[in-house]
Amino acid sequence: MYQTKSFKTCLSLSASFVCGLLGGPSMAATGSAHANDLNISAFHETFSETFRGPLDVTPWGPSRWIAHTPWHGDFGDATFVDPKQGFPFQTGPGGLKITARKTESGKWESGLLSSVDEKERGFRQAGGYFEVRMKLPPGPGTWPAFWLVSHTDPENDAEIDVIEYYGQFPRYYQTNLILWPKSKKPGLPGKQLPIRVTNNSLVERFHTYGVEIRDDQIIYYFDRHEVRRVPTPPAARGPMSILVNLALGSGWPIDQTPNPSVLEIDYVKAFKRN
Repeated sequence: MYQTKSFKTCLSLSASFVCGLLGGPSMAATGSAHANDLNISAFHETFSETFRGPLDVTPWGPSRWIAHTPWHGDFGDATFVDPKQGFPFQTGPGGLKITARKTESGKWESGLLSSVDEKERGFRQAGGYFEVRMKLPPGPGTWPAFWLVSHTDPENDAEIDVIEYYGQFPRYYQTNLILWPKSKKPGLPGKQLPIRVTNNSLVERFHTYGVEIRDDQIIYYFDRHEVRRVPTPPAARGPMSILVNLALGSGWPIDQTPNPSVLEIDYVKAFKRN
C-alpha cells in the first residue's frame, strides 16, 4: 500500500498471500489465554480517537487526520475522496463508518485516514503499542487495512500492516512487514504471514488488531493474543504514523463487491509502556 507499490506489486503481494493459503505458513488466531497475551495495564495511552464526535479531517491538513496518503500515493480501485458531509466518513455513538460506494457514473469512491500530513504535522510515535478495534465489510474485492509507516531511516521506509484483509478470503487476514528502499531499487520482499480465523468472524463482529514495536521485536496481536513476532529492522524503530482505510481491489475483481461496503471502526489508539 506504500508509495512505490504499483499494480503489479500489489498483484505479487496478493499472490504470495494466496500461496500462504494454499500451503505456505500461516498462524492460527486462537481465543485461549497464554503467557504472551498483551497486558494492556502495563501501558498508558498516548493517542486516542474514538470517533464519537465530529471528525477532525481535511484533505491535506492541518487537522488531526488527512484524507490521503501524505506522500501522494493513493492506491486501489476506489478513489480516496476529499471528505464532504456524510461521506466517506460518518461518526456517531457507534464510532466511525468508512463507506465505499459507486457514483452515478459507476466509479467507486472510498476513504482513508492518515495521522500525519505531507508536512509531517500530526501524530507519530517511535515504538510502543498501536491498536484498532473494527468490524470489516463482507464481500469479494474489499481491502480494508490498519497500518503504520516510518520515513526517518536513511536507507528504507518501513511499512507495518497490522491487518490487511482481502474480502475473497474470509478465513484469513494478512500481516506484513515491508521495507521500501529510498533508492530506485525495487522494494524488498515483504515478510507476510496470513492469520487464520473462524470463517466470516471478522465481518460478523468487532475485533482488535494490534502491534507492539520493541527495539528488538515486532509483535502482532489479534484480540490481544499474540499471533506473530519478527525481528525489528532499523527502519521500523523510527516514529510511525497511523493509517486506516477501506480500499478495493489489490488485483482482485470488484465486480461482485457489495455497493455500498462499510468499514466500522470503534477506536484507534496508541500506547507506551509504563
